[in-house]
Amino acid sequence: MKTEFSLAQLADPDIQEADKILRACVHCGFCTATCPTYVLLGDELDSPRGRIYLIKQMLEKDEKPTADVVKHIDRCLSCLACMTTCPSGVNYMHLVDQARVRVERDYSRPLVERALRKVLSLVLPRPDLFRYSMWLARLGRPFADLLPSPGPGSVSPTLFSRIKAMLALAPRHLPPPGPAPGSVFPAEGERRGRVALMQGCAQQVLAPRINQAAINVLTRHGIEVVLVKDEQCCGALTHHMGDDHDALARARANVAAWGREAEQGGLDAILMTTSGCGTVVKDYGYLLREDRDCAAAAAQISRLAKDVSEYLAGIELKPSGRMGDVKVAYHAACSLQHGQKITLAPKELLSKTGFVVKDVPESHLCCGSAGTYNILQPELAGRLRDRKVANIASVEPDMIAAGNIGCMVQIASGTSVPVVHTIELLDWATGGPRPALN
Repeated sequence: MKTEFSLAQLADPDIQEADKILRACVHCGFCTATCPTYVLLGDELDSPRGRIYLIKQMLEKDEKPTADVVKHIDRCLSCLACMTTCPSGVNYMHLVDQARVRVERDYSRPLVERALRKVLSLVLPRPDLFRYSMWLARLGRPFADLLPSPGPGSVSPTLFSRIKAMLALAPRHLPPPGPAPGSVFPAEGERRGRVALMQGCAQQVLAPRINQAAINVLTRHGIEVVLVKDEQCCGALTHHMGDDHDALARARANVAAWGREAEQGGLDAILMTTSGCGTVVKDYGYLLREDRDCAAAAAQISRLAKDVSEYLAGIELKPSGRMGDVKVAYHAACSLQHGQKITLAPKELLSKTGFVVKDVPESHLCCGSAGTYNILQPELAGRLRDRKVANIASVEPDMIAAGNIGCMVQIASGTSVPVVHTIELLDWATGGPRPALN
């Protein structure tokens, strides 16, 4: 793709990167076949290729984004399926992230929408506030049906549809908090390694059992686990809403906290059980590349970051052999298969520990969770969830396994089949408890 940035524009490192990304695009359109919003809507501007044109024009002309441009960028899930499909290696992730920052900087959203986004960016990265908000949402759930719904076929979100989506996603019961930050879990038997386990934000409120299962599996196989005390939200939630001031501040804080832990106690890896977090942490080296004080340390943290399945693939697990014929539909989270290119490890681990693993048709398509997408774009998210649930149902599983809490909550809202984390099944298979099926 030909670009026409001025020399003054190209002095900006972000524009330099955008120029390189845009020039890599050859207009082939392969990305349209795997883009969820294009598959649903059939609008070229709701495809990666269409959005690339819109972003190119916005950046080249250095003009304020219009409402139409914002609409199509907002509809992007950042599922990154287009990057898996692209034969030219176009780094759409870095381009659309840059566009979102530009939108938040230069576009004035309606007051109500600004307020909603502010609330989400304030509450979701803070577990204490998020827990409190879940209690409030439980009180509001009985009144959700009283709110008006959009007309048939509408894909434009309204305030009421977003409120209904938030209430619908709130769990009926909240589990007690998990282990406290700063906790250390010694290896059983001879110590073979030492890792930090990222605690997450929403996950530690909604499902602390996931990290507990990871701790069980790791310590059972000789790995010491530490929960780093000063760790923060990874920054993914605000990063994908275009607030890089907040996201990069959190990234710097995490780089410092994990760096101290690595220096003091040694770390073989920093593990994530939420693949959405893992994709962003693995990108810290890029995000902080212009920070002279932090760039080298951030790159080192990115090298240490691993999904828990990625790490366990290098360990010989000891299955108990009691799984029988439990049929598991494996849902490949977009942030894991497209963002981190981890496709085989989770399925191979499940198979090796005794489960019957079933691939889901259209596994490349997003379930519609995508961070805050199922709140900000509830109609599109609902259609994607229903499509995903129907594809899962076609393999008739006993359980559904996924590696991302957002996917788990999204899919569980549309099916009665138990949805668990991959690590919970691995814990069960190697001597731990059967996952709670609720």
